[in-house]
Amino acid sequence: MLQKKVEAVTTAAWHTGLLAGHRRFVRVVDDFTTEMGSSIGPIEVAYESWGTLNAERSNAVLVLHALTGDSHAVGGVEPGHPTPGWWNGLIGPGLAIDTDRYYVVCPNVLGGCQGTTGPSSIAPDGEIYGSRFPRITIRDQVRVEHAFAQTLGIDRFAAIVGGSMGGMRVLEWLVTYPDAMERAVVLAVGAAASAEQIALASLQIRMIEADPNYCGGDYYRYGVVPSEGLRLARELAHLSYRSPIELDDRFGRSRQLADEAVVDDNTGAAGSFAVESYLAHHGRKLVQRFDANSYVRLSEAMNYHDIGRGRGGVRRALAGVKAQVTVIGISSDRLFPLAQQQAIVDGLPSCRGLHVVESDIGHDGFLVEVKAIGDVLRPEL
Repeated sequence: MLQKKVEAVTTAAWHTGLLAGHRRFVRVVDDFTTEMGSSIGPIEVAYESWGTLNAERSNAVLVLHALTGDSHAVGGVEPGHPTPGWWNGLIGPGLAIDTDRYYVVCPNVLGGCQGTTGPSSIAPDGEIYGSRFPRITIRDQVRVEHAFAQTLGIDRFAAIVGGSMGGMRVLEWLVTYPDAMERAVVLAVGAAASAEQIALASLQIRMIEADPNYCGGDYYRYGVVPSEGLRLARELAHLSYRSPIELDDRFGRSRQLADEAVVDDNTGAAGSFAVESYLAHHGRKLVQRFDANSYVRLSEAMNYHDIGRGRGGVRRALAGVKAQVTVIGISSDRLFPLAQQQAIVDGLPSCRGLHVVESDIGHDGFLVEVKAIGDVLRPEL
């Protein structure tokens, strides 16, 4: 049962210090039952917005972030935001997602750790959820996003846009709420998680859970962090986000200077190759800003992703889509290869074909190639 509650923005104790900048919080539901039958709530959503919502509330664009993203799609480093906006250069006045025309809103996802209710949130009993935060699905996240839109008074979006895990949610929006948007943009994702994607995510989950500091997901009460497991999970993930061509061009077999080498805490051995240092750097960065339990729950949700589940398959699910959909793939993406985006295009009732962004970067091209993506989006939006 999902009960919508429209009320003023509320801020729980664990949000202290996060209200700087544009981030705001709104309670969207009091009670929520997940697809797997667990009850959680109340649920608060953290979000940021840019531009002005018109009187008709018809110019809203919903932007959905990927696995370790958050509501900070645009902006610089500021209190509460240790990293710059993840889509700077794509959203703003006169840009492809034009905030002079559109009211752009980006919520943090259910299960996240940047303001929206997740494993590190305070449960109704006053204790952190931790291991008690249930498994969730992409459909659960979209139901919360729909309640969030209703809380803002938005019944129909001018467009919904997202890549990777955000693209999974765009697809679920298209199938679950076919009248809730005029247009949609799906980037660098498939209609269902593949065996390889499930395997990669499952290995990352096991790395985190194998860390002695994980404590079954209740590490908060002991004042420890499963940093080694989360770091290794991120390193494996980051490897899948980049292409072999890019890694060879940037690093090849170049050696790491001794005074910059990454030292393994267990063996004391220094990483001898520059690419090792590169991966370790990204692993350490994530540990500083992300919660391990959120990483586990969101990775599980991505593994469950299948828009055809219980709907007669992917093609039947896509056949009911009413919005105008733009599908974009990255040429060198080995995590979500172009064939997966082509399958989405083939299943849509009306789609003008797959837009391929040529890039050597790999999956992360959907974040990095903002000019090329903007060139595709501008005429579509």
